[in-house]
This record gives sequence, structure tokens and C-alpha cells, in this order.
Amino acid sequence: MGHFKGVASHTRRLVAGLTVGILTVGGFSAGSALAQHFPAFEQAVAEGISDNEGLSEFYRSVQYEDVWTGADDAPRRTAFMTALTRAPEHGLPVQRYDVPGLMAAFEAVESERDRGFLEARMSQTFLQFANDLHSGVLDPARVDRAIVRDLPRPDPAQLMAEFVKAPAAGYIRNLAPTAPEYARLFRAKRDLEAAIGQGGWGPAVAQVRFAPGSTGPAVVALRNRLIAMGYLERSAAASYDGVLQTAVQRFQVNHGIEADGIAGPATIRALNVSPRDRLEGVIVAMERERWMNIPRGSRHVWVNLTDYYARIVDNDIVTFETKAIVGARSDGKPTPEFSETMKYLEINPDWTLPRSILARSYWGALASGGAQHLQIVDASGRVVPRGAINFGRYTPATFPFNVRQPPGPTNALGEVKFMFPNPYAIYLHDTPTQHLFSTTVRTHSSGCVRLDDPRDFAYELLSRQSDSPRDLYHSILNTGQQTRLYLDTPVPVHLVYRTAFTNVRGELNFRDDMYGRDAKIYRALVAAGAVNPAS
Repeated sequence: MGHFKGVASHTRRLVAGLTVGILTVGGFSAGSALAQHFPAFEQAVAEGISDNEGLSEFYRSVQYEDVWTGADDAPRRTAFMTALTRAPEHGLPVQRYDVPGLMAAFEAVESERDRGFLEARMSQTFLQFANDLHSGVLDPARVDRAIVRDLPRPDPAQLMAEFVKAPAAGYIRNLAPTAPEYARLFRAKRDLEAAIGQGGWGPAVAQVRFAPGSTGPAVVALRNRLIAMGYLERSAAASYDGVLQTAVQRFQVNHGIEADGIAGPATIRALNVSPRDRLEGVIVAMERERWMNIPRGSRHVWVNLTDYYARIVDNDIVTFETKAIVGARSDGKPTPEFSETMKYLEINPDWTLPRSILARSYWGALASGGAQHLQIVDASGRVVPRGAINFGRYTPATFPFNVRQPPGPTNALGEVKFMFPNPYAIYLHDTPTQHLFSTTVRTHSSGCVRLDDPRDFAYELLSRQSDSPRDLYHSILNTGQQTRLYLDTPVPVHLVYRTAFTNVRGELNFRDDMYGRDAKIYRALVAAGAVNPAS
């Protein structure tokens, strides 16, 4: 799974050798004529980076002064090589950086041309490492088309220019995401690896249901598992007492299970997941954090699809949250992941049916004279009488009209929708089907995100532009007219997918991979060499 202990110790020995011996290159003193600035060196550097315009721009700007291979570059070299050996701590593919190969190349330098090519190789490797650490190893769109992220890749010329002016170790360290969540996941990865190294969390719990009052060896096994996972202090009690019940409830909350304090089948299944499997989720979550190494907005909306909650976050503090319903698992319905900017609320919305929903759920009823709550409208928005339409001439794909549901208490979008325009026609909205929020797994929509408490969500969003956001909202709602209410300050919205994350107390949480996306990411990381499933 991702310890790389053998690789890390081997490369650390190489770095130790580098630190001692780097000032000699191929038997020549770095202070000798070979280390001076010659056209052969410049030409080799230019050839070695010719396929990277950013690096070429940087080296031209510094007149091909060396960054890695000169006598004064030893601290920078050592800091970088040390960082490469620690790449597995971040779940990065240390093999792709070929530290032994770099070491061998330093030993093999016999000319200025050799040194120039090595200089270019070091910069290319640095750029690869910086990209991986800063914004991810993988291209998310190649893993799953529903993951839409523009990776914040550093500009090579700017990156190198900043790097050569900064303390090397600190600059490299700060390439990683600075979001507190990344640091917490980093620590969680280390803790899980330590647990694996110590043999895991002990035997799996065999019994499938425990409740207050249960006694016996099976309760001891349950208690021991929770102790090993950090949910309980050590105890030899053999009864399911109040302390154990509280620990079970805390575990349930952290795993998205109804917190009833009864260790039923769902709780036992989650409890028996191994630390090795949990580590996979954390490694994937770290990669996902790197994909989103961007300013998220001092105020933003954060919807974790796997958690079924929508939250308003102000300066890293959750100021409002409500249950959410997300896209069903069936084809065409899973909610995509992306970030956009919420610009307005639409109060008393109508609902124009997407063609996919029209075909799947309403076409037959419309053609047979049913679904009278829906209107058929032309391109100008005028209602077309159904009697004037020969449905037999059309399919849902060729139907020349739109089908809409006017505003009202039974409208599928409820009384308000929250718009962050995007190519996927995804938005947050109210819903008349409130009973679905009582379910634990809330994958019931056709892709959009339904909110359990849209009014208070709206009040919180409007609180920065109105002293009476409730009155403002209801003054529009009571007109019954479809109305756009623009936010004075647009708010970023992030639809994310985290099966491993931390809560406000820093506790590690896990959720089911209901769309199977994290399994795809993990397999791609294995293929890239970021983790070793056999270790």
C-alpha cells in the first residue's frame, strides 16, 4: 500500500552521499574550470529544456546561470533531493523522479556539456515534482469525465524565478496545499501507516449487532477494536455500557451512519474496514486536495456529495449547513464535481424539463394526455395547446417545444433555486419531496442538489446585503412571481467528492464511494507509481 520504506531508506542514503560528495562531479572539482560558465554548458541546457518554453524563458532571463550543478548550489540540491526521498509521505510517485538515476548522472559528469544536460534534467525533474506536489499527479478528466477541475499548474518561469530567490527547503515545503485539510490528511496518512506497521486494529468483530446491555467476549472484541482506533480509553469491561455506547455513536457520526448507539450491521461493516483500506481513501483525498489547491473564497459554498450536506463556509468556519440530496447512481444522474460562482437566487422558479428527464419520466404521460401540471411552450415562451400537437410525429429528441412546470407549491424546484451558471445545468434548489431527507443515503435526484432547509440557506446568503434577509426573501416569495435576486457579492460554489475528510474537531471521517470515483483514482495512482499495493 504506500509505505515505500525500502525505497525511502535507499534514497536517503543516496542523498547522504550527495551531500558529502556533490562538490565533486565526475572526478573534477566543482571549483575548477569545469564548473565555470562555458558556451557548451549553455548549449546543453538549452537543448535539454527545448521542449519547455517556461524553463527556456527562465534560463534565458538568468543568462543560463546554473541552479543545480554549481559549487554554490549544494544547499539547493540537497533540499530538493531530500524532498524527493520524502515524496511517498505525500502519496507521490517517487519512482518517476529517479533519484538513483540523478545521483548516477552527477557521478558521470565529465564535461561542461554533461553538466548542462544534468542541469536541464534537474530542472525538468523539479518542475515535475512541483506540479505533482502542488496540483496533483493525475489529470482528473482522464480518470472520470464527471470530475471537472482546472489544475492550478505553476508557471515554470515564475516557479524557477521564485525558487532561486527563496530558502530552498521552505519553498519546496510550501508547494504543497496550504489548506488546513491537507495537513490533517497528511497526519492521518502517517497515523494509518503506523497502525498498519503495528499489525492493524486487531481482529475483526464477528457479531453483527450489539446494543446497550449486551455482554460477553464479543463485546470485549468490539471495545478492543474501538480502543485501537482511538475511540475509547483502555478498559476490560465486558458489558455494552454507556461509555461504549457513546464511543459507538461517535464512530457512527464519523462514518455517516445513523448515530443510534446500536452497533448494527452497517456499523460493524464500517468498523471492520482495515486501516490499509482506509489509507487508500486518505491517499485519494490528498490527491483531490492538490487538484483544488486554489483560493476557495473567504465565503464559499461547500457541497461534499458523499456526505449529503451543503455548507456555507466563512473564513474556514462553517456558518450554516443543511442536508442535501444528490444525483442517483444510475446512468446519467450522478452529480458532477466542479466549481463555479453563485450569482443569483431565483425565487418562485419555474422548471423547464431537461430532455433526458422528459424522455425518461414524462414523454409517455404527455403523449397520452397526462401530466396536466406541465405546460408546453414555444421558443418565445408562449403556451402551446396540447390539442395542436401531433405527438406521434416526434420523439423527445426532436420535440420542437419546451416543457415546463410553472411556479407553485408543487413545483419540482420548490420555492427557490440557487444559480451558479455552468455547462451541466446543475444548481441547488428546494424540493416538495421533503420525506427523502430522512434517509441516510440521499442519492435521489437527477443530478441537481436539493436542500432540506433552503430558506435558512437563502437568509444566510443574503445576510451580507440586507439587514432583514428574511423580510427581503419573503417580500419576493409572496408575489408568486418568478424573480431573480442577485447577490451583491457572488459566492464560489464547490461541488466536491470526499470519501475521507476531517471534521471541525480534526477527526477523520469516511463515507462510501457511492459513484465509484475514488476507486478509479486509486487505481490510477497505483498505475502512476504513487502507491505500491503490494507493500
